[in-house]
Amino acid sequence: MAQWWGPRTFTNPVCEMQVRPGGAYRIVMRSAEGVEYPLKGVYREIMEPERLVMTMDCSEHPAEWHDLVKPNRQQEEGNPAGDMLSTVTFEEIDGKTKLTIRIRFNSAAIRDAMLKMGMTEGWSQSLDRLAEELAARTGGRR
Repeated sequence: MAQWWGPRTFTNPVCEMQVRPGGAYRIVMRSAEGVEYPLKGVYREIMEPERLVMTMDCSEHPAEWHDLVKPNRQQEEGNPAGDMLSTVTFEEIDGKTKLTIRIRFNSAAIRDAMLKMGMTEGWSQSLDRLAEELAARTGGRR
């Protein structure tokens, strides 16, 4: 995951995962400018091969990021984005895998702020990187 997670210009110097129900994960994404965006959470459900459910906590992101998520936040708000719940499903269709990612936000305003900051593009780039990584490992076979 450290090889493909995040937007194209990001690296992941930390990628720790205990992939089991109740297990924790922590990923530190680093931008090309050197800004770190730690992400942590807990796996709530793992149903192989069809579903992953996990929390997403961005409380360790830089203050400037939190200001974009919730511009009028109180400084004592440690996690203005709140805990998000991410559900990833895998469905076989005609010999291919359909991947669906759903994220539950605490409010529509937080969802809108995340979309405005490029969450959709970040996920798209991350999944493109995953496809490239898989292609490289399988000699281009899919």
